[in-house]
Amino acid sequence: MTKIIAVLNQKGGSGKTTLSTNIARQLHLEKERVLLVDSDPQGSARDWHAAADGELLKVVGLDRPTLDKDLEAVKSGYDWIVIDGAPQLQKMAISAIKSADVILIPIQPSPYDIWACSDLVDLIKARQEVADERPQAAFIISRMIKNTILSREIREVIEEYQLPVFLGGTVQRVVYANSASSGKTPMDIDPDSEASKEVRQIVEELKYFIAEKEVFNHESIDYKTNRKEEDIILR
Repeated sequence: MTKIIAVLNQKGGSGKTTLSTNIARQLHLEKERVLLVDSDPQGSARDWHAAADGELLKVVGLDRPTLDKDLEAVKSGYDWIVIDGAPQLQKMAISAIKSADVILIPIQPSPYDIWACSDLVDLIKARQEVADERPQAAFIISRMIKNTILSREIREVIEEYQLPVFLGGTVQRVVYANSASSGKTPMDIDPDSEASKEVRQIVEELKYFIAEKEVFNHESIDYKTNRKEEDIILR
């Protein structure tokens, strides 16, 4: 069965396209059949795809509010569909939420970015109420400054939304932008780099998250409550 992952945040600059392209590419490297859907009229994921002459994986543009219906026509034959969400377009967000199995919400570690997610979280929860808790949803910390700690204060703000936070996240690294400019990812440039390890961790945790019961990094995680005593540290 095809799993549909939507990377959404109505705030621009949150790292949606970086996360979408890297998750899709890592899944493809794991021999999964992957389709990356660019639902942003600006077409950033399509630009990334074109920069490599379309060599890495299949990318299509579906940037109309009929996204949930349009996906039905293209999803056959794929294990995973990853949707790069559009910012500030509520109708597109609603359509992506309807179609997705999992929503990943990339946020930078600041209260302002977290507060900006409130409308999106409300849309997700409204959908969950009428669709038997579907889609699952979680935050991913993006563009964190190297060797910093996600403070208790920031975690408390996130927890007000009652959605889990992935342990994996992305650090602000030049390699993400440099590799994207040539239509590649850190895994294509240097598979052993810290950025590549970050992406692999996110994809591994995503698979565990979908399974709803997992041991990740040798720790038991309850994704219903996401209780974790220590601070999250990204190196």
